[in-house]
Amino acid sequence: MAKKYIHFLHVILFFVFLSILPQKLQAQCAGDDASYTVCDIPNASSKTIDLFSILGGSPVAGGVWSDDNSSGGLNLTTGILNTQVIRASGIYRYTYTVTGNAGCVDNSATVTVTVGGYSGVTSPNVSVCSSVVNFNLFQAFNGVDLGPQSNGKWHNDTTNENVVGSSINVENLEGTFYFTYTMPAIGTCPSMSSTAIVSIFRAPNSGQSTNFLLCASDGLSGYTNVDLYDYISGYDTGGYWKENSTKELTFVGDHNIDVENIYKAYGKGIYVFTYVVPSTNPICPDDQTSVVLRLEEKLDFTDAIVEVNSDICETEIPTATYNVTITRGPADIPNGVYLVYFNVTGHPVTERVTADFVNGVLTFPIDSDYFKTVGTYRISIVKIYPATSSQICENIMNNLYDDLIIYPNPDLDGAIITPAVTCQNQDAVVQIIDAIKLADGDYDIVYKLSGANNLPSQVARVTFTGGSGSFVVPEIFNSRSGTSIVTITAITNVVSQCVNAASLTGEILINPLPNGSLLRPQIQNVCFGEPVTVNISGFQTLTDVTLSYVLSGSNTSNVETIVLNPVNGSSSFILPSSLLINSGSTTITILKIKNNTTGCESDVTGISASFLLNPIPTPPTVTDQTFCKTDQATIADLHPQGAQYTWYLSPTDVNYLPDTYILKSEDYYVRERSSVGCVSQPAKVSVIINDTPPPTLNQDGQNFCGLDNPTILSLSNNTGSPSTVVWYDAPNNGNLLSSSTPLVDKATYYGFDLSTVTNCFSEQNLAVTVSLIACDSPQYTFFVPDGFSPNGDGINDTFTIPDIDFLYPDYKLEIFNRYGNGMYKGFKNKPAWDGINYEQSGIGSGIAPNGVYFYILYFNKDNRPPQQGRLYLNR
Repeated sequence: MAKKYIHFLHVILFFVFLSILPQKLQAQCAGDDASYTVCDIPNASSKTIDLFSILGGSPVAGGVWSDDNSSGGLNLTTGILNTQVIRASGIYRYTYTVTGNAGCVDNSATVTVTVGGYSGVTSPNVSVCSSVVNFNLFQAFNGVDLGPQSNGKWHNDTTNENVVGSSINVENLEGTFYFTYTMPAIGTCPSMSSTAIVSIFRAPNSGQSTNFLLCASDGLSGYTNVDLYDYISGYDTGGYWKENSTKELTFVGDHNIDVENIYKAYGKGIYVFTYVVPSTNPICPDDQTSVVLRLEEKLDFTDAIVEVNSDICETEIPTATYNVTITRGPADIPNGVYLVYFNVTGHPVTERVTADFVNGVLTFPIDSDYFKTVGTYRISIVKIYPATSSQICENIMNNLYDDLIIYPNPDLDGAIITPAVTCQNQDAVVQIIDAIKLADGDYDIVYKLSGANNLPSQVARVTFTGGSGSFVVPEIFNSRSGTSIVTITAITNVVSQCVNAASLTGEILINPLPNGSLLRPQIQNVCFGEPVTVNISGFQTLTDVTLSYVLSGSNTSNVETIVLNPVNGSSSFILPSSLLINSGSTTITILKIKNNTTGCESDVTGISASFLLNPIPTPPTVTDQTFCKTDQATIADLHPQGAQYTWYLSPTDVNYLPDTYILKSEDYYVRERSSVGCVSQPAKVSVIINDTPPPTLNQDGQNFCGLDNPTILSLSNNTGSPSTVVWYDAPNNGNLLSSSTPLVDKATYYGFDLSTVTNCFSEQNLAVTVSLIACDSPQYTFFVPDGFSPNGDGINDTFTIPDIDFLYPDYKLEIFNRYGNGMYKGFKNKPAWDGINYEQSGIGSGIAPNGVYFYILYFNKDNRPPQQGRLYLNR
């Protein structure tokens, strides 16, 4: 009570204080500030709060309201506040302002409104499919009553977790969950909560698909049995596949397709196969995932042409624009929008543009910023794809590019014309060097002549390489000797047609022509093949010249040249032998003379000389000749024969061979000398001296059995040449033995062989000493006679064992009388007993009486034992 009293006293004093101020009091037109609280938001009265009536004091009507905190609940015209449209609890300020009243000391007042929390009314039960992934819990309110304010807090009562914001992730949840939404207390308004019951149903999952992109041009043989399940992942089983275009899925549960068959039947395109998993609850819809099969084909840009328009001169760079045109090759390129990837020399980034192919031609502009300096720029097309393509195919490109050239202006600054030298009435080559500002290539220049020769502007083409080039001033412009001045006034690049002015000068020295009218040639007659010397006078002061000449008559030639160094006006040279291929009269005619010091050349007329080439005899006609060594032939035996022929051992010998020279197997050369002393070329005669090798004796060919009565023919048959060998009884001057001549034991025979090819006998002989005792005893009949009759009638007068000297050459024979006395001892060289001589010592010699005698025969061969027998002597 005391406090109220004191407050009242302060008010009285305040008004007393004001009453004594020496000024006029003014009114508060907007009223006084005020406060207001609204807790029951659903109440209908909370929609029609008149803020004007809440102002304190005496506010004046007609003012303007403002929503200071942008609550959105105030009607600014009527001043009526609807707190149900304010979406968050809190404290809001609204200002009333009166303007235009001069008597107002305070023209605004503020009403501060505290808006309590409202948590809304939830639906009895909310069903959610997990496929929505994120569920906003505010969707759990019934939507009929006033909705909740937004600045409350959610809490998951089931898991006892606070919810950040108002959305929850339901993708992996299933079951019934309780969520409480709480609006906090504010001012005198209490907190308020609402609980939402949310049932989350699991959605069917058809999985995630992967791209199925194929380039049909690369072949599809590996895709004839494709399992569609290979192209989805994370899917629920129990679903089914469907499609509506390829007819590849032929029964329920079918999930395999033949891509190659699809391409053959329908070609390139997009084919969709959908996997459907039916829902197991009424809340979630069926889930489906599509596998998109995309079949594309390669585009073939082989022999396509890229053209960049266009090459320019350096001066056109600031204003130039450029287009790239691609014209297809033989392969068809469908009309449509394409993505073109390209790069430009010097720019590492590959650019992409979109352009249309129309009837095989595509054109797109290219930024001129690429081409700001002189040079050659290569625009390379890297890839081209239809705009709708997945770019799975590697299209065939084959180096699609074009070069854009920005040509420099031709500039001869710093170039030099080197001094040129020529002759009267001949072309002059003008050499330009140090033209370092010129790119290699062809240029047209404009030049003029002054000095010794005068000429107005002419055009010449020059090819420059490495700053150097040349052009020709034609001979007609060099008719006067002396020095001409050449001046270049303009230059144009032939390819680019870029042109520039020039001022480049140089000199041409024009030398006079030599005088050949005083030349006098002289030539002596010679034998054909001998050097022909041409002596020439009349060169005057010339010391280094080249003459051009031709031959006519028996010998003709093309134009020949010879370099001469005249001394005192004369010189000589030898005509090449290759030009003088015929004997007879030949004329040399001088056509040109050239001063090698100046290089100047002039024609010569009416200067010639004739000479005679005496014929050389034709080489003698010869044939190769053959002799036997035994003939001892000499040079005199060779053909041809005669005094005009001489023979040599080599084609270059000058000394001939005497007639007595004994021939050998070697080459000889014969020449013929004519009546004027000209000698023919040598003719070669190959002489062969045949010497037949002596005959050869077969192994043991000298051994015979005398019982076979061998003859000379037998000996011949034992040689290597039985049909051609002949035999003599002496090595020299012997007697020729006939084939029937009997062989004699231990006699020596001399064989000579006759060649049936050369018909020559061998010079050497084969000496053979024969043996007639080579007898194989068992092969021959052998017997010992049983008696003999030495009565001198010439029949069986001695006791002889036939052929024993051939069969048993070392035999011994002993004959005894019946008393055992030795009568005879025989052997090869004493084969016969005549019945007279006695061999036993102590027994006198005389005629053996008739009777029986006994013998012992010692064979001394092959270990044959002695043979004993008897014989009968009967005179």
